[in-house]
Amino acid sequence: MTVATAADVAVQLRFEAIKPKIGARVLNTKEELLSGALSEAILSLMEERGVLVFPKLDLTDAEQVQFSNSLGGNADELAGQNQDAVFKVSLDEKKQDRNVAEYLKGSLYWHIDGTMNPTPIRASMLTAKVLAPEGGDTLFANTATSYADLPEDKKAELEGLRVVHSLWCSQFYHTPEPSLEQIDDWQSKGEAEIPLVVTNSTGKKSLVLGNTAHYVKGFDMKASQRLLHGLREFATGEPYTYRHVWTVGDTVMWDNRTSLHKATPYDPTARMMHRTIIKGGEAWEITKA
Repeated sequence: MTVATAADVAVQLRFEAIKPKIGARVLNTKEELLSGALSEAILSLMEERGVLVFPKLDLTDAEQVQFSNSLGGNADELAGQNQDAVFKVSLDEKKQDRNVAEYLKGSLYWHIDGTMNPTPIRASMLTAKVLAPEGGDTLFANTATSYADLPEDKKAELEGLRVVHSLWCSQFYHTPEPSLEQIDDWQSKGEAEIPLVVTNSTGKKSLVLGNTAHYVKGFDMKASQRLLHGLREFATGEPYTYRHVWTVGDTVMWDNRTSLHKATPYDPTARMMHRTIIKGGEAWEITKA
């Protein structure tokens, strides 16, 4: 009789759903996750659930980069970060470049990363290093499950609509009275026009919303804002949202195309998160062969 050893048994992804329409908590050990054996299963689960929580994983920076590389590659970040480093997310200008800290203030409002890029990143991964005494939770909203629940006549109304996204629109959320110099800098970053409803290669549809969504092409400003903010209000409703209350050592990863997210207000001097971003995303608009 042959006795199977632990090495003979394939590692399985172990997880539990957080809510019916968003989130899963992954229960595997750090060693199993870093082995790379679960990479395809992790990515598949992320696309299905939107947000994955890895409780108290306690990744070092090197391990976080290794984990990101096993999932498709750690992409370059802001402020010259290279592929072998994490990006330190802080609003404290003593710990962060002033311009980057100002840009990161937009993280306090619902947004999707990469709306200015033709091909957004596939996912973001965030690890908690230092937490503020109050606030600093991260909220996520699933724009795929919320789209799926829209009435069919509403889906038909949205079909073919296009939205102009801009950095300078998002900056007014936290700096409503900017200087002309600030506006010039923000507007120099350009604009991008993408569909309001995007479709991935499997046919899954999701909404692209958030603080960079400036206006709907062909709509007057009043109608445009009513549509965009109304959809955001729906997509960030209770069934589609998950609030992560951080513990030091937690790691959270989310599907960038289908995840609105934001941080709750906190003391900017008292919080430090380490982020990596994962390559391999699909373009907002996929060209059919």
